[in-house]
Amino acid sequence: MAHINLLPWRAERRKLREREFYIQLGMAFGAALVVLIAWSFWMDARIDNQAERNTYLQAEIKQLDDRIAKIKDLDRVRAGLLQRKQIIEQLQANRSQMVHLFDELVKTIPASARLGGMKQSGDSMSLDGVSQSNSSVAEYMRNIEASPWMGHADLRKTENTHDASRMPYSFGLDVRLNHPGDGPDGAPAGSSSSAAPASASSVAAVPAVLANGANAAIGKPAVAPAPTPAAAPAAVPAAPRPASATTAGAKP
Repeated sequence: MAHINLLPWRAERRKLREREFYIQLGMAFGAALVVLIAWSFWMDARIDNQAERNTYLQAEIKQLDDRIAKIKDLDRVRAGLLQRKQIIEQLQANRSQMVHLFDELVKTIPASARLGGMKQSGDSMSLDGVSQSNSSVAEYMRNIEASPWMGHADLRKTENTHDASRMPYSFGLDVRLNHPGDGPDGAPAGSSSSAAPASASSVAAVPAVLANGANAAIGKPAVAPAPTPAAAPAAVPAAPRPASATTAGAKP
């Protein structure tokens, strides 16, 4: 005898499949929610870590900016010291130049010419004056070029003023100055040799100060300056020898 199932089994199977689908859908949604929460926590941790790194880098950059500012101040101090040193060296080299220039002006100017003005600018000098003729100006230029303290002379102007004076010609010269007293190293020949150690020690002291300042700027300990060698004791003069008595048998 055949068995016929008259119950609504298709509807029950449909409901079972729908229930299984919703269960799987809920599990997938829960798993996606868990993954999303875990990813959010991981990203927050990475953001916090990067923020800490940025804070550390900003603090280090600020410290480096402070050190750079100190180094720039030291560079300005160094530039000022070097400029003062150059000015002192220039004054030391040119301290006797004006005396020699006035002496050479008296020696070089001919009797038929007279100076009315003089202006010095660096290593050049402008001369203005009057003369009896152009030949006097040419003689004056030859004398200037033969001078050890004055070099090449350029004629700036020469004109006849047509006045009734003994020197109707006015002229202008541009003269290039020389330094015959300079040695091969640029130092004046008249400078004493005792000034060399003092200048060397002063020059050596400047980098030591700058080095200590730079070390302080970057956080290193200062370098102690090199000890100065003690000066040798002065020689004691020998006592004067007593006058020797007259030897026996010497003639009076």
